[in-house]
Amino acid sequence: MGTCTSKPTKQNPYATRDQTKTPNGNPSTTQTPKSPHSSPLQTIPKKSPFFAFYTPSPLHLFKNSPSAATSRRAFRKPFPPPSPAKHIRAVLRRRQKKKRSSIPEEGEGEEEEVELDKRFGFSKEFTSRLEVGDEVGRGHFGYTCSAKFRKGDRKGQQVAVKVIPKSKMTTAIAVEDVRREVKILRALAGHNNLVQFYDAFEDFDNVYIVMELCEGGELLDRILSRGGKYSEDDAKAVLAQILSVVAFCHLQGVVHRDLKPENFLYTSKDDNSHLKVIDFGLSDFVRPDERLNDIVGSAYYVAPEVLHRSYTTEADAWSVGVIAYILLCGSRPFWARTESGIFRAVLKADPSFDEAPWPLLTPEAKDFVKRLLNKDPRKRMTAAQALSHPWLRDYHGVKIPLDILIFRITKAYMCSSSLRKAALRALSKTLTMDELFYLKEQFALLEPNKSGSISLENYKMALMKNATDAMKDSRVPDYLTSLTPLQYRRMDFEEFCAATLNVLQLEALEHWEQRARCAYELFEKDGNRAIVIDELASELGIGTNIPVHSVLNDWIRHADGKLSFHGFVKLLHGISSRGMAKIQ
Repeated sequence: MGTCTSKPTKQNPYATRDQTKTPNGNPSTTQTPKSPHSSPLQTIPKKSPFFAFYTPSPLHLFKNSPSAATSRRAFRKPFPPPSPAKHIRAVLRRRQKKKRSSIPEEGEGEEEEVELDKRFGFSKEFTSRLEVGDEVGRGHFGYTCSAKFRKGDRKGQQVAVKVIPKSKMTTAIAVEDVRREVKILRALAGHNNLVQFYDAFEDFDNVYIVMELCEGGELLDRILSRGGKYSEDDAKAVLAQILSVVAFCHLQGVVHRDLKPENFLYTSKDDNSHLKVIDFGLSDFVRPDERLNDIVGSAYYVAPEVLHRSYTTEADAWSVGVIAYILLCGSRPFWARTESGIFRAVLKADPSFDEAPWPLLTPEAKDFVKRLLNKDPRKRMTAAQALSHPWLRDYHGVKIPLDILIFRITKAYMCSSSLRKAALRALSKTLTMDELFYLKEQFALLEPNKSGSISLENYKMALMKNATDAMKDSRVPDYLTSLTPLQYRRMDFEEFCAATLNVLQLEALEHWEQRARCAYELFEKDGNRAIVIDELASELGIGTNIPVHSVLNDWIRHADGKLSFHGFVKLLHGISSRGMAKIQ
C-alpha cells in the first residue's frame, strides 16, 4: 500500500505517485481525491516523444470513484461494458448504504450513520519507540516520513514510516484494506527482494507502518534515466529479482495485484543494489481452488482475466510480462488514450514484436515475453517457470524456487483415472530438454531419497521448509490433503513428469499437433485398450445419460473400441467442472 503523494519534499519511493513526469523531468501534479491504496486515474495524455514507453500512467483503473483501486468489490454485470467505471460507482453507492443503519429517530424516518470501528489493535507506543524525522512526501490521503528507533535492538536505525490518517478511512473497505496490508507484511518474511516490515502502530488519529528505508529510488526512475531501454543482460538482472520474489509470494498464497515499476525500489543508489517489492495495499490471500473477482491494479499492467473478474496468481505473471516488454523495447505492449481503450487492447490486441528493437533481440527473449503475455492464464508461465526459461535460467545468481503450480497439478493428477494417467505418461515422454530442466529442478527441491523417489512426506517437508505465516491465511497446506494417496506409495521422476506437466502450456507451444500425435503413438503401444462408453464415463467420474453418450461417442474408435486420437487429446485435458456441467 503506497502512501499517496502530491509534490514530495524529497524523493519518496514509498508513496504511490499522484504526480507524473514531463520529458524534462519536472513533476506535473494532479489534484484528485484518493483512497489509501491508490493513485487517481488521470486523463491519458499523448505518449512522451522522449520515452516512447512512458505515458503518465492512469495508475489505477477507474475515474471519479471514491476508491480508484477497488479492493474486495464484487461485480454482478458481465464484462465488458464500454467502461466499467459506472458499475464501480454503483457498487460503491450500494456499499455506502450498507454502512448505514436504518434506525429512525423518534418521529423521524432518517437513517443514522453507524460509526466505523477504526481500532486495529496495533501498539500505541509510536512516539516513545521512534523519533520522527523529515517528511518525505505528502498526498491527499497521508504522508511518508523518515524516522529512527529511539531504543531497543534497532536503536538509531533509519526507517520509513507510512502515516495513514484514520479520518481518511471513510468506508469499511478502506479500513479492511489497511488491516489486510499490515497482516500480509507481517506474515511475509525471509526474502531478499521483499521490503522488510518492522512494526505497525496506531493512535487516535493515525496508523503508522514502519518498514525498511530504501534510498535508491524506483525502478521506474531508472528506466526513465536510460531512455526506456535495457540491454538483455541488464533486463535479466531486474527480472530475475522480480520473478524470484513474485514466486515466493505465490508459494505463500499471496497475490500482489499491483506489480509495476513504481512498486519496486532499490535499496541504494548503487547500480547493483537489490530491488525490493513494496505496496501490498491491493494484495490478498488466495486459497486453493479459489478465484478472486475484484478489479484492482494499474491499467497498463492489469491482466485480461482480472477484467473478466476471475483470476488467481497468474495475474501477477502477466504484470511481470508487461514490465519485461517495457525493459526490452522501451514501449508499452498495450496503449490507448482512454482507460476503456487500454482495457480493450489488453483483452483483444496482441503486443507487437515486429518493430525495433525486437528484430535485433534474441529469439529466446521474445519467447520469454510472449509466454508471460499469453492471454489465457492457464497457458501462461508461472514466475518459477519463467526463472527456468532458457533466456533467464543461466543468468548469474538465478535460483529456481519451489513452484506452487507443482502442488496444484499433482493434486489434479492424483484425482485422475488410470486411463488419463497412462495418457499423461505417454505425453511426458515427448518433453524436450528445456522442459525437463524445470521439472528436474522442482523434483530436486522435493529432496527425493537415495532411490530417486518421493512420497507425501517430501511434498510436506518442501512446503514447510518454505512456509511463512501467510500460509495459514491462504491455506496452501490444504493441497497436501489431496495428495494423501502418496502416503502409501512412492513416485519416481518418470511419474513425477507425468503428474506435473501442464498440458495447456504445452498446447500453446509450436508443433503441438505433432507432439500430441507422437504421444498418441506411444499410448497406442503401452496404454490404449478397448473401452466402452459406460466404462469411459465411469473412468472420468461422470454420469452415463444420453448427452454423455453422444459426447463420448466421438472419443472411441469404432473399429476396435479403443480411444481415438480425438479422445486421447480430450483425455489429456481432463474433464473440467464446466465441461462436466455441459454434458450432464
